[in-house]
Formats: sequence, structure tokens, C-alpha cells
Amino acid sequence: MGTLLDTTPTGVPAALRKLYLTRFAFAAVWAVLLFATADTLGPLSATLLVIYPLFDVACAVVDARSAKANDGPVRHLYLNITLSALTGVGLAVAATSGIPAVLRVWGVWALTAGLVQLVVGAVRRRLGGQWAMIASGAISTVAGASFFAQAGTEDASLRNLAGYAFLGGIFFLISALRLGRVGKNT
Repeated sequence: MGTLLDTTPTGVPAALRKLYLTRFAFAAVWAVLLFATADTLGPLSATLLVIYPLFDVACAVVDARSAKANDGPVRHLYLNITLSALTGVGLAVAATSGIPAVLRVWGVWALTAGLVQLVVGAVRRRLGGQWAMIASGAISTVAGASFFAQAGTEDASLRNLAGYAFLGGIFFLISALRLGRVGKNT
């Protein structure tokens, strides 16, 4: 772990930067669409809810392949893939039970995925641009607990999920920009 930067090919930060920019764009569009449909749990909002963790699966697969090809750590990425896939299924089921059930599933996912993101960011910290991923993981952990708690209130809403996703997208954008700087300095 101490020599990750020294043994990591220069293409890794560039690949992560592209992936992070894609994740930012997706999160921004997704957040706008969910916010516009968040008043009720209809077919469109339910579909959006299921798509989000499945997109996370796809991104983690791309990330894991890139990391594996460059002898980087992938164990936590595989854990993220599993958590996100299970969440997609869980959200599909929860959507048939209402907003509180969705918030509980999303809350558990945000909490656990946040912990994984925090660990992955810490392991990759020497690549540069990872402080935002570490902060995002910590915030996701706290947000997950709050979503779970909000599920028990009378004003349970999907709107906070849109804000959560957009903020997560901002953290991916910050990391992408920081990785761009690191790439120019090497």
C-alpha cells in the first residue's frame, strides 16, 4: 500500500478521471429527474431508483477492471458491486411498498457503500484527488443513517435522495478535477 503511487501506471488517474466525470454527469441528470418526480412513487421514480445502484454496479465493474489490469486493489470494489446489485433488487421490491421502504433500503445502501467508498478513497489517496472521495464516503454514511431515520417520519420524501445523489456527483467532479491536476504534474 505504501508504494501504490510508485507502481501505478500513469493511465490509472486518467481512467479514474474519465469515470468520475461520467459519474458526475449521470448523478446530475438523475437528481434532476428524481427531484421532478419525487412527489409520488410512480413508475418513473421507481425506475430511476433502481437504475441508480445499477449504474453504480457498472461503474464499479469498469473501475475494478482498470484497477485489476494495473495490479491495483479490487477487493473493496467487488464488495461495492455486490452491495449495489443487491440494492437494485431491494429497491425494486421496496418500491412496491412505498416511500418509507425505499428510504430504508436506500439508507442501508448509502451507509454501507459510504463505508466502502471511504476505504477505497483511503487506499487510493496517493493517486491524488481522493480526499473528496473520502469525504463523500463519510457523508454518505451519515446520510444513510438519516434516510433510514426519515423513513419513520410522516414527511418521508424522495427529494432528499436527489440532493444526496447530486452532492455525490459534485464530489466525483472535484475528484476528477483534482486527478486532472495530478496528471499534469507527473
